Amino acid sequence: MLDHVFLTVSDTDRSIAFYTAALAPLGIVNRLDYDGKDGPPGHPDLKGFGSNGRVYFWLRQGAADSRAAHVGFIAAGKAEVDAAYAAAMAAGATDNGAPGARLHYDPEYYAANVFDPDGYSLEFVFKSWQH
Repeated sequence: MLDHVFLTVSDTDRSIAFYTAALAPLGIVNRLDYDGKDGPPGHPDLKGFGSNGRVYFWLRQGAADSRAAHVGFIAAGKAEVDAAYAAAMAAGATDNGAPGARLHYDPEYYAANVFDPDGYSLEFVFKSWQH
């Protein structure tokens, strides 16, 4: 199990606005800013997102490399996948696969895929066997 992920973005303010909108339907609504000077030397400033008292998805300013990461976010059901996809698209995402079954994985694998403003591949996914 992962505890946290850092994603390097080219425009922190734009990405905060995007992820605030795109992740809200999934219940990822907690936000935390971490000042890098409070950490060890060279620690970056971080903009965090999370839920249920945990912050686990962090943005940091830098040179984005869209090939460096694919991030899958758990949805509680198909309706959450649909809502996250719609919110991401409204916030400026680029479509990379409308909501639907991903039969190449499993008939009960339901997901939607988008590219964020830096071109990172995001997936909103509901796997009934994992819930």
